[in-house]
Amino acid sequence: RRFRILVMGRANAGKTTILQRVCNTTDHPEIFNGKGEKVCILCCFLETKSTFNYIQRDHHNIEDELVFKSSPRFVFHDSCGFEAGSEEQFEMMKKFVVDRAKTSKLDERIHAIWFCIPLNESHRMVMAAERKFFDECDTGHVPVIVVLTKADTLALDAIQELMNVGMSIDDAMKGAAEVEKGMMNDCRVRVEGWLQEFKFPPKDYLSLTGMQTEGADCTPLLTCTTDALKEEGLQQLLISTQQSNLVVSK
Repeated sequence: RRFRILVMGRANAGKTTILQRVCNTTDHPEIFNGKGEKVCILCCFLETKSTFNYIQRDHHNIEDELVFKSSPRFVFHDSCGFEAGSEEQFEMMKKFVVDRAKTSKLDERIHAIWFCIPLNESHRMVMAAERKFFDECDTGHVPVIVVLTKADTLALDAIQELMNVGMSIDDAMKGAAEVEKGMMNDCRVRVEGWLQEFKFPPKDYLSLTGMQTEGADCTPLLTCTTDALKEEGLQQLLISTQQSNLVVSK
């Protein structure tokens, strides 16, 4: 069996980078449609065993499977644009979540959802798309993890804040780490406070830093996801899928 994750979030939220770090690669994923046929994004052709059929691809299909060669037992799906405000895309995403959460076909079920919210836009961390999702989309037993991305951008804000109170740039850079940590915690508290008010709040929250660095450690995200899973069988599936030594919380 493969571990299947729906990845959500607005454009430039750092989704692809996180998936690359989870799968320990710098390559882009291969993309397959619902029939298991490989989709070539660059040339917009659908590859089958006997022919090539031209297809229009204005945007990804949420049914498409994103698979990295380095981690073939991870299957990712992209929420595909509902964050831009399209009602049609939202309904497609909602139907996908409901269908894939309840399907009797075990290999097609989604096991977790990562909802990415970037901190480089701290003035608009929770927008209409986030409010709509957490107020209307019942994911059932599938846990939603809010992943706060691009937290590293807070470092410049921290330096500027210290310089504004009279510190030299050298002293500000030395003291920025502690201020940045406080800013990150404040962002998390605010996001958590907002989202917990909705009908279907996230299962957990996690801030990720250093994702732009090749080989960055994604163990906290995988541990958080493992802990959020209710079934021990799914926890073991995730652990075996990532092929690393996660410690499952008792």
